[in-house]
Amino acid sequence: MKQFYLIVYSMAIGASVLVYLFLLPEFIRAGGPLVIALMTMSILVLSFIVERFVSLKRAQGRGSMVTFIQQLRQTLMEKNIQRAISLCDRQQGSLANVVRAGLVRYEMVAGRMNPEKRLLETKRAIEEANALEVPLLERNLISLSTIASIGTMVGLLGTVIGMIRAFAASGHAGAPDPSQLALGISEALINTAGGIFVGICGIVSYNYFVNRVDSFNYLMDEATYEMLQLLEENLEETDVKN
Repeated sequence: MKQFYLIVYSMAIGASVLVYLFLLPEFIRAGGPLVIALMTMSILVLSFIVERFVSLKRAQGRGSMVTFIQQLRQTLMEKNIQRAISLCDRQQGSLANVVRAGLVRYEMVAGRMNPEKRLLETKRAIEEANALEVPLLERNLISLSTIASIGTMVGLLGTVIGMIRAFAASGHAGAPDPSQLALGISEALINTAGGIFVGICGIVSYNYFVNRVDSFNYLMDEATYEMLQLLEENLEETDVKN
C-alpha cells in the first residue's frame, strides 16, 4: 500500500512539473514554483475523489442494497440460512460480507453452543467483519481533509511571497518598476486562486464522502441488528418447540 501511494504521489508531481513547464499559459506560470505544489494537490484530490466513488460503488455490491435487505429479511424469517448466505454471495459488497460472516459463524457453531452463546458468537463475527470493512470505506478521507487544509496554506504562502515581491518593487528610490510590481501582484493572486480552488474541492468532497460513509455505516448497523433479532427469534422458537 505504501508503494502504491508513493507511485501516485510521484506521478502527480511529475505530471504537475510537465504541465507547468510545457502546457500552462504564461500568466499562470507567473505564480511561481508554488503553482506546481497546488497542481499536485489538485491532481491528488481528483484521484482520491475518483477512488472514493469507485470504492463506495463497489462496497454497495452488485444490486440494490434495499432490495438485498428485504430479501435477506424474508429469507431469515423463513429460517433458510443457506439461502441467506447465497444471497450474500450474489450481492457481494461490504454489507453482504459482514452479514455473510455472521451467518457462516451462526451455522458453524450450531449444535455446539447453547442459543445465548451461539448468538454472541454470531455477533462477534459480525463485529470482526465490520472492523475490516469500515477502514476500506473511510480510506483516503483523511488525505482529502489534509490536502484541503495544506492547499489553502500553500496558496496563502504564495500570496505573501507575491506581495513581498510587489512591495519590494515599489520600495526602491524613484519610480517603482511596473513589471516587477505587476509580477508580484500576479503571483499573489494566482496562488490565492489556486489555494482556494484546492481548499474548496477538498472540503466539499471530504464532507460529501463522510456523509455517504456515515449513511452506509448506519445502514449496515441497522441491517445487522435486524438480522440478529431475527436469528434470536428463530432460536427462541426452536427452544419452545423442544
